[in-house]
Amino acid sequence: MPMIWIWLAAAILFGVVEGLTVGLVSIWFAIGAVAALIGAALGAVLWMQLLLFAVVSAAAVAMVRPLTRRFRAKSVPTNADRCVGRTARVTETIDNQLPAGAVYVDGKTWTARSADGTVIPEGSLVEVQRIEGVKLLVNMSEKKEEHPV
Repeated sequence: MPMIWIWLAAAILFGVVEGLTVGLVSIWFAIGAVAALIGAALGAVLWMQLLLFAVVSAAAVAMVRPLTRRFRAKSVPTNADRCVGRTARVTETIDNQLPAGAVYVDGKTWTARSADGTVIPEGSLVEVQRIEGVKLLVNMSEKKEEHPV
């Protein structure tokens, strides 16, 4: 009889953990714990309960996990992504300590920060490393003097 309470507590615990997480993390174990709970209620010995828990949890993972791949958020590139790797001209001195800085690239002015923390003076050419939110992270460009787009 005490194993029934242990399996019930385990199922509830795994369910609560699942409810607190974003992805499917412990639902498999909650399902396995319910199977072991049913086994305990029917009088199965401990090793059989543990086997039920393990087999049902593994089966739940094997059956449900492939279905979740269909629903994964796919990365959708935006027009802003095309700025990455491009050369830009600094239109306002970039200083991460202030914070200040802007660059002109691809026909638009963007707020910019230095990817490595260096101060980059106005008029410099920089290369866009990545985008974080609405800011471009840039580094000094190896290119000397060309027209940035």
